[in-house]
Amino acid sequence: MKRFKTQYPGVFYRETKRIGGNGTEKVFYVVFKKNGKVYEEKAGRQYVDDMTASRAALIRGELIEGKRKSRPKKKEEKKVMEDRWTIEKLWNAYKKNHPFLKGLVQDECRFKKYIEPNLGKKEPFELVPLDVDRIRIKLLKTMKPATVRNVLELLRRIINHAAKKRLCKIPDFKIEMPEVNNIKTEDLSADQLNALLKAIDESTYRTAANLMSMVLFTGMRRGELFHLKWTDVDFEKSFIHIVNPKGGKNEKIPLNEAARSVLESINKTSEYVFPNESGECLTDIAKTVNLIKKAAGLPKDFRPLHGLRHFYATTLASSGQVDMYTLQKLLTHKSPMMTQRYAHLRDEALRSASNLAGQLIKIQKQKVA
Repeated sequence: MKRFKTQYPGVFYRETKRIGGNGTEKVFYVVFKKNGKVYEEKAGRQYVDDMTASRAALIRGELIEGKRKSRPKKKEEKKVMEDRWTIEKLWNAYKKNHPFLKGLVQDECRFKKYIEPNLGKKEPFELVPLDVDRIRIKLLKTMKPATVRNVLELLRRIINHAAKKRLCKIPDFKIEMPEVNNIKTEDLSADQLNALLKAIDESTYRTAANLMSMVLFTGMRRGELFHLKWTDVDFEKSFIHIVNPKGGKNEKIPLNEAARSVLESINKTSEYVFPNESGECLTDIAKTVNLIKKAAGLPKDFRPLHGLRHFYATTLASSGQVDMYTLQKLLTHKSPMMTQRYAHLRDEALRSASNLAGQLIKIQKQKVA
């Protein structure tokens, strides 16, 4: 294409078809020498960039003085930025490598709200302990330690993924977690249990009611029930298969008669046992389970689903008839340490049985005397 000189040294233009209109427009270029090398670079288009010969001359001066980056330099820097394994990029890679990630919605929210604004553009090796300390201290001012721990645990998982895949350098320090006292074993009195069972039976929210019943009878986690499909239920052999559970390894638990009755009462309208209104995987049911909890008059701090899982475990442990290993398997705990919170309940039941034995023997001794 023909070059047209301008009144400014090192500035020329070519005529080309106008973008988004009829006719032609000028495309301005600058030529300059720097460090013994001659460069030619596009300055901009007449209409699209509102470019003129005088503006192009100013750009040429900035390029010579190093006040403006050349287009090749910008492209090079852009490529470098694209090749960087930032925390944000690692999070996207982590999600792709974990398509069935549990709690993805919550993790995405934590990342967008707390991690990305502060650390998203940094590479892991750029992090220093102060970066993490600032997040922890800031969040602890308004959030519970357990919630802050979830945020930092997500950051640690992202970094561990980078290390496992050898994608980039990782920090040379350990992320410190806030101490959390979450040893809580929720229980229900006999009256509370009866009130809850009555509320479940009378509730018109059948999905929520059936979910609560299943937790009561099996101790399954909320997420496990949300993702439960009919193909995971083996009615013939009386087992429930838990696919991609919290611990990572597929598990199976017995299908007892109480749980079987609940499942057999449900109409199959989807591949999921507890689908949402569209027949897809359920993601939240807090509103309706809380309405049932309220109808039963349960305490405000009682967690409708997780609390019932604790009640299931507490009931078995308190019976004195279930050992800790069996309870661990029923709860699908990855580590026996997670089941230890119920150990004292089993010990109390055994102690009560032992005391009862002593009392019975005393009674027999008195009869003989």
